[in-house]
Amino acid sequence: SYIIVINTITLSKHLCKSLNMKQLSLLFILASSFFASAQYSLVWSDEFDGTSIDYSKWSHDIGQGVWGWGNNELQNYTNQNYNVGGGYLEIFAKNEGSNYSSTRMKTQGLKSWQYGRIDIRAAMPYGQGIWPALWMLGDSFQSVGWPACGEIDILEMIGGAGANDATAHGTAHWESNGHASYGNSTTVSGGKLADEFHVYSIIWDQNSIKWLLDDVQYNELSITAGDLTEFHQNFFFIFNVAVGGNWPGNPNASTTFPQSMFVDYVRVFQ
Repeated sequence: SYIIVINTITLSKHLCKSLNMKQLSLLFILASSFFASAQYSLVWSDEFDGTSIDYSKWSHDIGQGVWGWGNNELQNYTNQNYNVGGGYLEIFAKNEGSNYSSTRMKTQGLKSWQYGRIDIRAAMPYGQGIWPALWMLGDSFQSVGWPACGEIDILEMIGGAGANDATAHGTAHWESNGHASYGNSTTVSGGKLADEFHVYSIIWDQNSIKWLLDDVQYNELSITAGDLTEFHQNFFFIFNVAVGGNWPGNPNASTTFPQSMFVDYVRVFQ
């Protein structure tokens, strides 16, 4: 049954646009072998096959937040800076002259998960000051705040010079006598993360969180210690494209707008 699920979903999507039959066959073998041996099954997904966001799955954060969402970000989030079509979700950041606009979507209050494998196939924006993220917060966020709720960043990218546009970051944040974090990164060769779609994944169980890019692991955090209890609760998704902020810095004359993040699918296996 796992093989049928994987093959049916994958064939229906746009991977076949960029892969030949030999590559597709190898992909099916690897995916089927992995999921069958891991005893995982698909429990939730969004394939973005319609023409609008499914509001039974997603809602929006609106506005500029407190101190730029806590990071001195510049964008104002709206429920307008997105498109759904052709099997993709597009979230785009725009230069509005004296401000920037973007969209931030979340499953908070609608759906959350504890443990499993999460795969998100996406193509990134690029450029100085551009900060896309595919990430998760603990359901306890509203009651205990951050970082005590825990945060799992499946993918962050800070655009800009050097290898920034080609580097995927996977990080966890939690409370341990203040803010604690652990992360690592991996860099693709020969281009930017905007040049093609990649699959950003975590494998999360009672022992650890592992981060993968295109099914190759590049980071792992043990979560068995007593000060990591945040990661043994349910987490919800947040997808957004931020502009500016403490980490990436602000856009400059080299930054072009609009900048878009495209998401082909998000799938949760348990």
